[in-house]
Amino acid sequence: MELSPQIIEQAAKSIDPIFLNTPQFELDALNDLLGLRLVLKVETLNPIRCFKGRGTDYFVKQNADAVSFVCASAGNFGQGMAYACQKQAIPLTVFAAETANPLKLERMKQLGADIRLAGTDFDAAKDAAKAYALANAQPFVEDGQAAEIAAGAGTIGLELGKYPAPMDTLLVPVGNGALINGIATWYKHSHPGTTVIGVVAAGAPAMDLSWRQGQRVTTERAETIADGIAVRNPVPEALLSMAATVDDIVQVSDDAILNAMRVIHGLVGIVVEPAGAVGVAAAMTAKDRFVGRLVATPLCGSNLTETQVAQWL
Repeated sequence: MELSPQIIEQAAKSIDPIFLNTPQFELDALNDLLGLRLVLKVETLNPIRCFKGRGTDYFVKQNADAVSFVCASAGNFGQGMAYACQKQAIPLTVFAAETANPLKLERMKQLGADIRLAGTDFDAAKDAAKAYALANAQPFVEDGQAAEIAAGAGTIGLELGKYPAPMDTLLVPVGNGALINGIATWYKHSHPGTTVIGVVAAGAPAMDLSWRQGQRVTTERAETIADGIAVRNPVPEALLSMAATVDDIVQVSDDAILNAMRVIHGLVGIVVEPAGAVGVAAAMTAKDRFVGRLVATPLCGSNLTETQVAQWL
């Protein structure tokens, strides 16, 4: 399957409605603080507290004849896969890092996934997952590689396209690339003049470096509190798509991410995990760039442990 606006439209008709038509709104207090108009797309009000259910639901439904699946996850993608696989009664094995968020691990277990811990970060866990899938002749599902997953994420762009005014700029978190490729594929189809800007954590710049150099650039470490976008070994297929969908990428520091999380919590009343707050962090740190523009960003995850909530918020 090749990612296209038509596939995104099909996905919107197939995905479990519990993940669709999420709130999208401006908040005067936040606009006043930033000096721009910021549309927040809230992707946290569903059973897995993140946007991943869109793409994983569509992927599993399109591949419902599978006997089993293997994937790797920092936690949210695995929850999405577990939720969708449980609905279709398909066994799922998820590899996660030994340092993974314990709340996300527990939720994947509750959804019926077989959890295997391997390595000290997401990419090490992904290597172990690929080896396991190969050794056991099971299909490996890679976030950022499968077009169905990006198409599901693209339904966010389709919904943003229904906002009363077209967006001047989209600020989209960049992890494995499915979110930004999906959103940009739809939105640039319907509003070609919109600028799509990816946002990465400064401590995990591999996707930014790779996009700028036009080839995969890996880093030795990914050191950031934003575990959901802590990528050090980019997915080639995602980078290939990003060459056509992305206009720029910016980096934000962990301090800027924490500040954004606190502003979102204080003004909007929503708990957002670090990876879900990077779009707001970019709007805050580079607000002069967006003065007078209508900007949108997804708040794409809210899976924080009680300790993280106490420490960060």
